[in-house]
Amino acid sequence: MSQMNRRRALQLLAALGTTGLAAGCGSDSQGTTTPGSPIKIGLIVPGSGPNKAIGDEITNGFQLFLSLNDQQLGGHPVTLVTAEEGDSKKSGEAAVDQLLKEGVLALTGVVSSTVMFGIRDAIEQARVPLVGSNASPISLQSVVYIWRTSYVLSEPGDALGQYLRQDLDPSSKIAVVAPQSASSRDVIEGFRRGYEQGGRQISEPIYTPDLPNPGKGTYTTAIRKALLRKPDAVFCHYTGAAAVAFIKQLYDEGYRGPIYAPGFLTEGTVLSQLDDGEGGEMRKQIEGSGIHTALNYSADLNNSANRVFAAAYRKTHNATPTTYAMASYDAAQVLDKAIRLVGADPTPQQVNLALGKIGQVDSPRGAWQFNQPRTPQQKWYLRQVQLDGRMLSNVVVSELATLG
Repeated sequence: MSQMNRRRALQLLAALGTTGLAAGCGSDSQGTTTPGSPIKIGLIVPGSGPNKAIGDEITNGFQLFLSLNDQQLGGHPVTLVTAEEGDSKKSGEAAVDQLLKEGVLALTGVVSSTVMFGIRDAIEQARVPLVGSNASPISLQSVVYIWRTSYVLSEPGDALGQYLRQDLDPSSKIAVVAPQSASSRDVIEGFRRGYEQGGRQISEPIYTPDLPNPGKGTYTTAIRKALLRKPDAVFCHYTGAAAVAFIKQLYDEGYRGPIYAPGFLTEGTVLSQLDDGEGGEMRKQIEGSGIHTALNYSADLNNSANRVFAAAYRKTHNATPTTYAMASYDAAQVLDKAIRLVGADPTPQQVNLALGKIGQVDSPRGAWQFNQPRTPQQKWYLRQVQLDGRMLSNVVVSELATLG
């Protein structure tokens, strides 16, 4: 950067109220960029248990951004320090405490809403920014140091509710089935908000046990109760092994209508576990009934940022990227932008201030930006499970709402 352009950049930053922040890293007398001081970023993810697969995706997404950017954020060499998330307030607080002792500049990750609630006060008191890349309950309000690159849990339900309000006949019956959990209540609250207008109503939800590894008949009683209502569509909220079990048991009970759900229903390895190949009965049922999901990302989105991200992810991991990996990739991207604004000697407080000034993010999901509650204002997409080549895939069929 020339001296004139550098001076102009600093003037613009000062006009934006970023006193004390510097643009980029240092330059030598020839104008070439020199690396900044090494920094540490703390990654909180589950290394075991039912959420491990999501934790692995989050780790993969963040590391992919680093590998594409010379292992640097904002021009500073990065050491990524991982701590076990666990599934409780106690385990989450232990992870935060461990990483703060390591001297991390910022934190990222967090899969469980329980853990996110549990570490809220510790993060705010430490005044170290957390850019969460998954857990995002709607009741996490009035935070200063917690940002999220994923979504608010009510939003996929809201987006689908708005869509079905326009797509279904007013007399249509929708059966709602979900595990008994705080995240399900957030999702269903959003669905009600989007759908229940103009006199429309959904029936009372039917709740099932909240089990990470359900058995063969775990959902049978609830499904039979739902089907007695003779629904025109089923709305549900399951992930991972629970999603596989629910879909199989729903079909086993004879349901052949459309299924609508937040995109987590078919993310990760769910479709590969359901797909019994060409001519298989399960594949026929899925293609015949139609599984539609709402999500903020799909690997087939046609934009330049996603072409780079998806191609690099497939090459590195021989797998299709998920929304979990994408949100973590974006967490690295926003930290990169914020740290670059701060410059040579970043502090956690300066990085937190800069996160509010990074503006629009050129993301694989499409452009988005942080809103006042520190979550993304972003597009939501309607995806349908379709045969893509020889495999079942989530294929974007239309855009839904922009929420946030």
